[in-house]
Amino acid sequence: MELFWHRRDLRVADNVGLAAAADRDAVAPVFVFDPDVLAHASDVRVRRLLDGLRALLDAYRDRGSDLLVARGDPETVLPAVAADLDAERVVWNRDYSGLARDRDAAVRRALDAAGIAREAHHDRVLHEPDSIRTNAGDPYSVYSYYRKKWRDREKDAPVPTPEEPDLLDEKELAGSGLAERVTGVLEADDANVAVGDLPTPADLGFAEPEAAVGPAGTEAARERLEAFLAEDVFSYEDDRDHPTREGTSRLSTFLKYGEIGIREVYAATEESMAAAESGDRPEDDAAGSVEEFRAQLAWGEFYAQVLFHNPSVVTKNYKEYEAGIDWRDDPEEIAAWKRGETGYPIVDAGMRQLREEAYVHNRVRMIVASFLTKDLLADWRHGYDHFRETLADHDTANDNGGWQWAASTGTDAQPYFRIFNPMTQGERYDPDAEYIARYVPELRGVASEVVHGWHECSPTQRTNAAPDYPDPIVDHSARREEALAMYKRARGEDPEE
Repeated sequence: MELFWHRRDLRVADNVGLAAAADRDAVAPVFVFDPDVLAHASDVRVRRLLDGLRALLDAYRDRGSDLLVARGDPETVLPAVAADLDAERVVWNRDYSGLARDRDAAVRRALDAAGIAREAHHDRVLHEPDSIRTNAGDPYSVYSYYRKKWRDREKDAPVPTPEEPDLLDEKELAGSGLAERVTGVLEADDANVAVGDLPTPADLGFAEPEAAVGPAGTEAARERLEAFLAEDVFSYEDDRDHPTREGTSRLSTFLKYGEIGIREVYAATEESMAAAESGDRPEDDAAGSVEEFRAQLAWGEFYAQVLFHNPSVVTKNYKEYEAGIDWRDDPEEIAAWKRGETGYPIVDAGMRQLREEAYVHNRVRMIVASFLTKDLLADWRHGYDHFRETLADHDTANDNGGWQWAASTGTDAQPYFRIFNPMTQGERYDPDAEYIARYVPELRGVASEVVHGWHECSPTQRTNAAPDYPDPIVDHSARREEALAMYKRARGEDPEE
């Protein structure tokens, strides 16, 4: 028998570690609620995790098996479960954050001490974080160079899905008394093991979020992928920056929890690429759009390798400035940004979408991040922490990379003086102010030219157009000059030159 430890891979299909274990013997799957991981969680992500676990549990039951659900320190729980089941080994898929690697090292030591074999597999990304390096042997710090090698590397095919004969029978798990026996030997008072019994958020110390976290599970992920690749992917390059168009895949949350395998996603794009290259699609550059979508997968893997080689970036700048950045960090301005009450319509729409849906369109994420760091002159860590609390698809590597990109402290060849103009961005990507009106009801019915020119309107014009919507809390042009001076000082330069 083999024990398979699920983490960020809440699926049965295209799961490398699970498939390897099932190829040898019957598999008992387990998920462990780790208190050290939960300490970094949020209401939104716990709710979404539980939804994903429910879908995973159902997938196992459809195959005549079940899911062991444990709570406690994995280095204590896993040896105890494996010993009680007389499992030959414990198998899992690698994760690449510093927290995950420390946890896995502790589990390896505990299993070794207990005389239980263990095995870790490459599964989460197409190319492991240490596998793509510069010609000099160093990790890449510039995405464009990394992407070229990523693009040209051969991609693995999806792995087989274990079926009923490969899995431990549901009755063997439920009727074995395993849960009671293992719980009895665990040391912590709140450590326990159950069969197919998921906790509530309250059981784990969390509340039900106000935001709708969206569908979960492999079937929902496949439906979304199929719909995206049937049409939207062929105009992805033109549409992906426009929040009112169905231009993005919306797969980020499914990929964050591993509810669909990355090999399955990439293999599906091969079919779309074949259709694009056949000339059957009416779009001008359908193949280029498919390749641009693949480039987004490469971005995720680029940031995964940055985090793998630089775990300190979670709390520290990747790129340090000679004199350090003197962030303004005005608490009232940061609070207005979080509420979506800055008086910059596209920024406020994005922050309110986040509050309502636990999701923000990718282009708008860049706009709100630039506004916080370059207009409000606030440390990127305020934004990263807020996104970590409120995004359902929060991924440490992706979010950290995005925030440090916006703050010009990350792995970025572009200079510090890249500063988004929030009004120009709104006019370019939401010209009719449809996205803004969807999330900022105070501006519904207001002419788009007034919305996009809100910063130039007189107090009387604003009162007449939308009396309940705030005035801009800062002057973008003035703050842009302050930002440039702030970064010049950080670089050890004279801001007057």
